[in-house]
Amino acid sequence: MTTRTEHPRTVVVGGGVIGVCCAYFLTKRGTAVTVLERDEIGRAASYGNAGTIAPGHLPINKPGRVKQALRSLLDPVSPLYLAPRWDPALAQWLWAFIKHCTPAHLGYALNAMAPLGHATSELFDQIIEEEDLDCHYRRQGYYEVFVSDSAVDSSAREANLVRQHGFQAEILPGDAVREREPALNDRIRGGVFYPEAATLNPYRFVCQLAERARQLGAAIRTHTRVVEVLTARGTVTGVRIDNGETVPCDAVVLATGAYSLDLVQQLGCRLRLQAAKGYHRDRDVRGGKVPALRNTWMLGEAAVFCTPMDGFVRFAGTLEFSGLNHEIRGERLEQLTRAARRYLAGVADDRPLSDWCGLRPCTSDGLPVVGSLPGCDGAFIATGHAMLGLTLGPITGKLITEYVLDGKPSFDTHALRPGRF
Repeated sequence: MTTRTEHPRTVVVGGGVIGVCCAYFLTKRGTAVTVLERDEIGRAASYGNAGTIAPGHLPINKPGRVKQALRSLLDPVSPLYLAPRWDPALAQWLWAFIKHCTPAHLGYALNAMAPLGHATSELFDQIIEEEDLDCHYRRQGYYEVFVSDSAVDSSAREANLVRQHGFQAEILPGDAVREREPALNDRIRGGVFYPEAATLNPYRFVCQLAERARQLGAAIRTHTRVVEVLTARGTVTGVRIDNGETVPCDAVVLATGAYSLDLVQQLGCRLRLQAAKGYHRDRDVRGGKVPALRNTWMLGEAAVFCTPMDGFVRFAGTLEFSGLNHEIRGERLEQLTRAARRYLAGVADDRPLSDWCGLRPCTSDGLPVVGSLPGCDGAFIATGHAMLGLTLGPITGKLITEYVLDGKPSFDTHALRPGRF
């Protein structure tokens, strides 16, 4: 797309963290923006995620991931679960995913993502301060802890790898980790501290940023599902919503998360994208059934985040490939509770404040899809962030704004290009 001299009327499809960040940055530059959200703002994957901003976090395509997955793929309480079913698209995705679980691809992904991770941290600080958001934002880092020596050794190698990309990672023995968090039990063998990380309440962040975008002039419509992107001679002219209404626009941004495939395919672009279900269980710290954690922890082998929020701890994690649905599997929630007991002292049964699941959009190469859709002027996409949607929300919003208004981004996004599949 050539550089625009006027601000195009822009429709952002999707009101999660990615869509709201896109709308915010577009309206900051004076663009007329309409956000169309199929449900309520921030009520999908943004609502209940771990609330951890983790720049430098490795993509899901890590060497050794396939071997790890095969050992527990059909175990309903494993961190990574594949629900048995006939799904040729999932089979193709898995085959492509396996081919990307190599050291070479990991290096390629980190080269692409590390600059974005550094930039997004600065943007979070800027947004929180400038907009005076009250979302329990804390720049205190997070820890990964492990109960096996092999996992400790693997985490140390990963820490050394991310150090090469400008992130500070402190490798700690078990005693040092327990000094920083008395709630950890004696099983802990070691861990890594990532100081650049931060935490917040994701739902409050998204809702408050959406309100700031509204105050800047964005129109936000909820319970409005887009069924078609309208084009004429290869150029976007509007979108059609499920009641038959047409919303005219000059540009459309598809920030549609796990629900991206239909609209993208209508525009002639292929994505290798699967929905990966994540769960959370919120536990009240005031009843003495779960410790009030000082810090945010990732329980390494279980891949469960423990995030202290305002009066409760959120246990969140798991990757479940079971299709495009919001069915809560009780055994998957129980996996969160089992993980808490395995790593933390003083965890007992009580009624959770909240049980929840949401769908993360995962690409087969572990990299987001951000940029212009090939062959359709005025069509842009921002999806496929997997477990880094919150982390990369602000930088994605900035990049999309630059694509829409300037014709090119200020970062090298070749690895994220939509046409790579």
